[in-house]
Amino acid sequence: MTFALKYHHTQKAPLFLILVVVGLAMLIAAVMTPDLPVRLILLGSGGMMFLFAMTFRQLTVSDQGDHLLIAFGPLPMFRRRIRYSDITEARQAQTTVLDGWGIHISPSGGWTWNLWGFDCVDVYLKGGRKIRVGTNDRAALESFLTQQIANRP
Repeated sequence: MTFALKYHHTQKAPLFLILVVVGLAMLIAAVMTPDLPVRLILLGSGGMMFLFAMTFRQLTVSDQGDHLLIAFGPLPMFRRRIRYSDITEARQAQTTVLDGWGIHISPSGGWTWNLWGFDCVDVYLKGGRKIRVGTNDRAALESFLTQQIANRP
């Protein structure tokens, strides 16, 4: 069964370049290090940096029929599905430096899923939970989620 997408937005950010540079530095250091245990640690750590760079290069938020999908990528290691039936409210907001980037518990409450910048949509769920979804398309995301809430049976 396929669903026609009503909302789909991918935000890209240069943050992954920092991970690439750190990974490259670790690999260069591994080649130059004579100590085998240190070389293995640097090779493994450098490889992990490249893996994380491909995981956190972009953040896609899309409609999947009965739920919203939040996915980092292009390597899809981290994803979150939010059923529209669980959403009680969506509101445009701003993150702070303390909220940061990545996936973590937010100082403002709930979870943060953010790639770059400070624009976000606070998605309130049943039971008082909140998820901050970072986006550079917050007006359209808020409007889409508000429509989903209003169109529920």
